[in-house]
Amino acid sequence: MDRHNIIIQLEHIEFSYPNGRSVLKDLDFKLKSAQKIGLIGHNGSGKSTFLQIMVGLIKASSGTIRIFGEPVKNEKDFRKVRKEIGLVFQNADDQLFSPTVLEDVSFGLLNQGKSAEEARNISLKLFEDLDLKGFEDRVTYKLSGGEKRLVALATVLVMEPKVLLLDEPFSGLDEATRERIIQILSHLNISYIIVSHEYDSLAQTTTDICSMKNGRITFDGDSSALHSHFHKHPGGIIQHKHNR
Repeated sequence: MDRHNIIIQLEHIEFSYPNGRSVLKDLDFKLKSAQKIGLIGHNGSGKSTFLQIMVGLIKASSGTIRIFGEPVKNEKDFRKVRKEIGLVFQNADDQLFSPTVLEDVSFGLLNQGKSAEEARNISLKLFEDLDLKGFEDRVTYKLSGGEKRLVALATVLVMEPKVLLLDEPFSGLDEATRERIIQILSHLNISYIIVSHEYDSLAQTTTDICSMKNGRITFDGDSSALHSHFHKHPGGIIQHKHNR
């Protein structure tokens, strides 16, 4: 692919915690159009930091960030980036703050200048698409952990991002909710990066796997290498091969 197909490019990124511990060291990374990347690595290796740096929630100590070919340097630049790149936090409670599900999902649309009726109609259509019909009037804080995760994903997808960043979207879920999220992601036609320790889930939702090692990201290869002989494939949609 040529440079015009590179959506996100990070060059020589450095980041250290306030205590001086270096986390990201001369990190380089590229996300290409239509690419679906799974990112693995041990706890504390900087995976969440890496995602937040891409949308400007954490500032890199040094290095260059280009989004859609344009350098982004300050908060004004990153405000534009956040309209195109959606981040789903590891903890859904960090993403949900309104009394009802509909208010949470429509919040971003209202901030975009859409009318209350437009925001409601768009949100209700998404609820149907995600099989969340009937959730609109539910009280957010009374949702189960898995339901909160689904609604947090909906708050980002309703904005129609061009890129999706997901931080541990499968962690702590019951199997039914995990399969629902897998199916949602599998049908998205956008680029995304998933940070996860759930290798089976990554095998079903990503095309490439990278690792965070020693403050850098290395390309490990095709996601099929993570396949660990799971056989419960909803509706027979996901085809797979076993290497012998």
